[in-house]
Amino acid sequence: MDLHVLPERVAGAAENMATDFLLLQRYPATGEVRFRHYGWRAPAFTFGYAQKLAFVQAQLPPGETFDLCRRPTGGGVVDHRDDWTYALVVPRGHPLEEVRATNSYRAVHEALAAALRAQGVPAVTKTAAPDPDEEPMGVCFQRAEIYDVVHEGTGTKIAGAAQKRNKHGLLFQGSIWRPAVGATIDWDAFHDAFVAALAAELKVPATPVPWPEFNEDEVSGLTEQYSASEWLGYR
Repeated sequence: MDLHVLPERVAGAAENMATDFLLLQRYPATGEVRFRHYGWRAPAFTFGYAQKLAFVQAQLPPGETFDLCRRPTGGGVVDHRDDWTYALVVPRGHPLEEVRATNSYRAVHEALAAALRAQGVPAVTKTAAPDPDEEPMGVCFQRAEIYDVVHEGTGTKIAGAAQKRNKHGLLFQGSIWRPAVGATIDWDAFHDAFVAALAAELKVPATPVPWPEFNEDEVSGLTEQYSASEWLGYR
């Protein structure tokens, strides 16, 4: 059982979300965990599966055009214009998939924080929950939740994520807000350090692999679904 590290790809918001979901649904069932870092073809925002479109639209900068898509995972509104985005897919029955959501969230973010510290960034996971009387913001980087990655000096939120579990396993979609890092870092070196930290957490070797051979009709069909107004305005 290895950590499969997929090649980096750049795509539109709907295609990125469709690809992450298909990696959960259709990846060969060989038990490997799979990781990918990806980019955005145009300025983009994504938002959680359960969020209302009217709320999301009210959070977007006025007078600008964005690639907007509802994610298959939960969480808040995420600005991808200057972030570092990744997805981790864990198959059904893997120890990380079987633990509580808070524990998988903490494990991945502790690996991420360790990789940032290797680049000289004083990053830690937040160990205290927000004030229960405070309303959730619904926008990812406005407030740090428990086990988010924050800057140890300023408390600024650096990284957040959202999860989805189904009969196939766990999809973990994460985002690092580059301006919150507070330093110029080598993102290629960070990628390698993050992969190494995840592999150590999972106790498996990391192995670069080629892109899986998906059915192109299924990829294009799901991308079209995620682009449709029915999906965007689901709630």
